[in-house]
Amino acid sequence: MTAPWKIETIAQILPEEFYDLIDRNREHICKTFPVTLRGCIDLESTKNFISQAIDNQIWTENYYFYVRDTKSSNLIGYVVVKNINTDIAKCELGYFVDKDFEGRGIISASVTHALNYCFGPLQMNKITICTSLINAASQRVATKHGFIQEGILREEFMNGQGLFEDIMYFGLLKKDYNNER
Repeated sequence: MTAPWKIETIAQILPEEFYDLIDRNREHICKTFPVTLRGCIDLESTKNFISQAIDNQIWTENYYFYVRDTKSSNLIGYVVVKNINTDIAKCELGYFVDKDFEGRGIISASVTHALNYCFGPLQMNKITICTSLINAASQRVATKHGFIQEGILREEFMNGQGLFEDIMYFGLLKKDYNNER
């Protein structure tokens, strides 16, 4: 049986549908995706946000994966590969799923896809995930995929309310990922 969602690239995404995803989830992601929220205040700013994302991907600064519900055709999630450092073959994953689709394994499957891409074509040696201390669901996604908690970074992140927040830092090495498979 095929999954009721599919993963698409930025070339397949319309700004209007990304804006709808963000708008439906503003409260849900207000603390964890402040840059995305600031970039998607209205449809016009979302068009600029997507245009910048396309440029970022062309320049290999970030990579974007979008999750689409096959039943409704709506976007329901987002995974970004960011903070890419090719000198030390390291990057970070950020992700969220629509509040109405949590707990269905969608982000877990999307992270698997992103890991395969990062350790495959991107040839990364290490991938990190940084989560809020209270984001237990994101921490479970990290540990389920073999990430190791490497520490707590104090006041490392400014959330959507403008407050500094500690984050939990997880890392996964390519050799460990390959050994787990």
